Amino acid sequence: MANEIPAWMGRTRLLLGDGPIEKLMDAHVLVAGLGGVGGIAAEMLVRAGISEISIADADTVEASNRNRQIPALKSTEDRLKTEVMVERLLDINPEVKIHVIDRYLKDGFIPEVLERYRYDYVLDCIDTLTPKVNLIWHSKRLELPIVSSMGAGGKIDPVGLQIVDISETKHCNLAKYVRKRLIRMGIRKGVDVVYSEELADPKRIIEAPEGNPKKSLIGTMSYMPAIFGCTMASVAIRNIAAIKSYEPGANKKERDPFKVKRR
Repeated sequence: MANEIPAWMGRTRLLLGDGPIEKLMDAHVLVAGLGGVGGIAAEMLVRAGISEISIADADTVEASNRNRQIPALKSTEDRLKTEVMVERLLDINPEVKIHVIDRYLKDGFIPEVLERYRYDYVLDCIDTLTPKVNLIWHSKRLELPIVSSMGAGGKIDPVGLQIVDISETKHCNLAKYVRKRLIRMGIRKGVDVVYSEELADPKRIIEAPEGNPKKSLIGTMSYMPAIFGCTMASVAIRNIAAIKSYEPGANKKERDPFKVKRR
């Protein structure tokens, strides 16, 4: 490990110990999409100690983004999301190495991006179907670990959030279309996704205006995309650092000897 663990990571060090943090500080993660899900995911990765990150998005901040997106402020309107996020991430960790991809991840460009570096994890936070599916497919082809976000729009209850294989998803329109496309491309399972079973109210979905790359627009709540993004970051962080997940009752045997025995 070339770099020492910085003092500002003291609380993370207290929680994880040196070994896992060193793994995070050696890792390079790609975050594709910097909207409500991807912006917070990128921030959580850097706050956890990821020392190299690639961020991909070609959009600029719009006023309508302010209800849910980390880069979106009144002062940042009309600026590139990548530009805003670079400033924010460097303000968190001035030593983080950031690679900016301010182009849309269209089909032919995706392999170039994925083969540019050897990523330790890919976070798919894209909300447009075709590039999303192609990013997943090429990541699997290159054997890159990937976690993909399904639809956070139209959801309001965080209790329904789950991390499952794509084959186990239900009641999510985006997941349904992703599954169908991937099956046609030969992938039925083996893709971790963050999704919610909560049913979206069809009255809260409208047809997108002409020229918009999305077919429809859906209502969103401030905290739901952020919860999706934090959960996605946790998947990458826990896997890179080899952190075991908590299992209820896992330490039951260790605790039993300290219990008062009753006759």
